Amino acid sequence: MFLASRDGHYSITEIARQYGISRNHLMKVAQRLAANGYVESVLGRGGGLKLARPAHKLSVGDIVRTLEDTDNFVECFNVATNNCVVTPVCGLRHVLGDGMKVYLAYLDKFTIADLVGDREAYRRALDKGPGLRKKQ
Repeated sequence: MFLASRDGHYSITEIARQYGISRNHLMKVAQRLAANGYVESVLGRGGGLKLARPAHKLSVGDIVRTLEDTDNFVECFNVATNNCVVTPVCGLRHVLGDGMKVYLAYLDKFTIADLVGDREAYRRALDKGPGLRKKQ
């Protein structure tokens, strides 16, 4: 969402500071996003991260599927490795499976551009973020 609100390349350190989140965690997320073609990572001076495609072409549902293991939400989702003894008589797998389908179908209706909305307002809100507040 940060990258959708700005043009150019931004470092992981810069983005993590803006949101007040762990740089190490963001680095792992950014690597997965880059490996799956959502962000472009450029090394060196003037490098950093930027969106690989326009924000209106990046599906929230697709990104969640990339970052979260929705196919193995619970053990019984994976038929090959499921060892749960109550699976034959338990309705949990079907309830959660159907719920996950509905959840992802709902997220598929939105793009990253939808989440950012007004880019300027989003930038202004970020500029007031935890990483840039003045110490009292």
